[in-house]
Amino acid sequence: MTNVAERTETAPALSPEIESRLKSAVKSAQGSTVIRRIGPFMPLLIIVAWELCSRLGVIDARFFPAPTAILDTFWQMLVNGSLIEDIGITLSRIGIGFVMGAVPGIVLGLLLGSVRPLRQLLEPIFASLLPIPKIAIFPLLLLIFGLGETSKYLIVAIGVFFYLFFNTLSGVMQTPPLFNDVARASGASKLQMRLTVSLPYALPSIFTGIRLATGGAFVIIAAAEFVGSSSGLGYLIWSAWSAFAVAKMYVGIVTISALGYGITMLEGVIERRLVPWVKY
Repeated sequence: MTNVAERTETAPALSPEIESRLKSAVKSAQGSTVIRRIGPFMPLLIIVAWELCSRLGVIDARFFPAPTAILDTFWQMLVNGSLIEDIGITLSRIGIGFVMGAVPGIVLGLLLGSVRPLRQLLEPIFASLLPIPKIAIFPLLLLIFGLGETSKYLIVAIGVFFYLFFNTLSGVMQTPPLFNDVARASGASKLQMRLTVSLPYALPSIFTGIRLATGGAFVIIAAAEFVGSSSGLGYLIWSAWSAFAVAKMYVGIVTISALGYGITMLEGVIERRLVPWVKY
């Protein structure tokens, strides 16, 4: 202990030349100070530039109304309650459809990832269905279930299912065999191995699938509400386009973007709580 302390205390200091090189390397790696300071404000700068260009006639205000005009329309729709109603309807459709698709997607991904014969038998079926655009199935769902809510729940569920299924399957298959060997040697049953080894190891992949599925769900429900609904944010965008109410259309687009971003951030917080062993 004494020798180590003496060596540490008597360690030679860095020469000014080496210290200068290190500082230069660190500064170079950090990039330009100006760019680092401007970066966080780029979205605001773009909005200001958009506002000026729209007001000065540089861009056509009929297609790109000023952000202040969009904000005014947003406030009016918020006050009269129409926007809140559309948000609630769209979120309820996404929420119910998400659960309907995520639960079987995770369960089947966990099962097929753990049982090789079952995976060899069924995975080609799901792989062949994956490239089909999910919204292309919507007309069939409308024929079977009509224009009610069931068809919208199902189209979201189908899209979410594939995200969760393949991400869970990939996560389970990447579980190191040593982990399963240790669990088996400890007397764990097959079910216990799947729940205590395969599932926790696959959680980062599952949460990746959840975030991807969230974005996909908003895309799918917006497209479904274009043609098969008289309410929701997708219908708001479509009806605004039909009436050439461009500011109202932008309100719907921005609202979907903000909701998707907020929900994805919330999922990230939950992931960091449930998967603390992964570095973020």
